[in-house]
Amino acid sequence: MGITLCHQTVLNVLKRNGLHPAPQRSKDASWAEFLATHMEVTVAADFFTAEVLTVRGLITYYVLFCIDLGTRIVHIAGITAHPNQQWMVQVSRNLTMVGEALFEGKRFLIHDRDPKFCRRFRNILEQRSVRPIRLPPYSPNLNSYAERWVGSIKSECLERLILIGKGSLERAVQQYVAHYNLERIHQGKDNQILVPDAQPDDPEVPIKVRHRIGGLLTYYHRQGRA
Repeated sequence: MGITLCHQTVLNVLKRNGLHPAPQRSKDASWAEFLATHMEVTVAADFFTAEVLTVRGLITYYVLFCIDLGTRIVHIAGITAHPNQQWMVQVSRNLTMVGEALFEGKRFLIHDRDPKFCRRFRNILEQRSVRPIRLPPYSPNLNSYAERWVGSIKSECLERLILIGKGSLERAVQQYVAHYNLERIHQGKDNQILVPDAQPDDPEVPIKVRHRIGGLLTYYHRQGRA
């Protein structure tokens, strides 16, 4: 524009807008700031394992789950004893199929460098306009929401059960996810239920208790709840 400015004027303008000079500017974009900015369009994925007693002895099953960072809603993508490439490819197709709400409007999927998140798995996500972000090695804190959920399901459910057969694991995981999404309050969401259901407003309506997994998981609600 033909206007000459001194360096100090440029520095003053950057400072007023909360920006560092160019060499230090990249330090402003921390991982926490990235998540805060893109929370509503990001999904995190991870595995956890569970030992199941079968007629062939103890078998390790792998549970792949996804958590919507914006809503904290958890979705179980699959449970298998053999998470090979073919299985992962089918999972990626299931997650991104038309009508699947989990990735609707999402832009990013964050996951660790586990080889099970193979190239073909990531390619299918990219074809659906979801960008996979591989986290650096040995950095579980960068996927803290997923890691925290693993701690929750293990301490509140799986570590208190003797799992006999794959079916018992599937039922326990399904019941815990339903409890987590529909009944359990969450401190990180202002002590609210993730997917609240309408309940009677009348305080005179008696409160009932609902049990899951033989009373391991408990939820209190107004009697009028369906």
